[in-house]
Amino acid sequence: MAYDAEDTKRRIFAAATAEFAEHGLAGARVDRIAAAAKANKQAIYLYYGGKEKLFAAVLRAKLEEVHVAISIDPDAVADSVGQIFDWHQQHPELIRLLLWEALETRDGGLGASETERRVAFREKVCGLADSVAPHLPEQERVRAAQDLLFTIMGLISWNFAVPGMCRMMLGEESDQAALARRREAVIAAARRLATAPVAP
Repeated sequence: MAYDAEDTKRRIFAAATAEFAEHGLAGARVDRIAAAAKANKQAIYLYYGGKEKLFAAVLRAKLEEVHVAISIDPDAVADSVGQIFDWHQQHPELIRLLLWEALETRDGGLGASETERRVAFREKVCGLADSVAPHLPEQERVRAAQDLLFTIMGLISWNFAVPGMCRMMLGEESDQAALARRREAVIAAARRLATAPVAP
């Protein structure tokens, strides 16, 4: 059977995503990634250049995935929030990767990727700005939209960052029941935030 480099890369990427989400950057092991991917360690270094670069590649790809998959409709922010909540429920690894990045890498580990992340967030902010505070000057509209987006992302993300606390605080018997309840609460909160007047 001919060697398929792209298939090997995909297997490595999938195995690395699971490994980093579970163990973080420091705790991840290249040999475990190689074994799960049915690849050799040399392939990982060849294609990705080492564990740190592989972690960065995984995180960058997951952020691009959510950026492409989800948009925020300025006229239906609450509905968009429900879709974002559902995406994170189906892909809990992204929140875990972001938490590991914040804990384990210098200055949050942004490095060269900070610029591209800023551009991606700016696109979403600009889409919200005119609907959030149309009566304000442009710079203040952008600030209001930034605050709204960051607050909404916090409302969503905390549910997946600490699912056990979510379950315990709400008195639910399961994570799924707690998340179902939290989904409705987050949507309601987002609806109120999106329609609240912004002071000039």
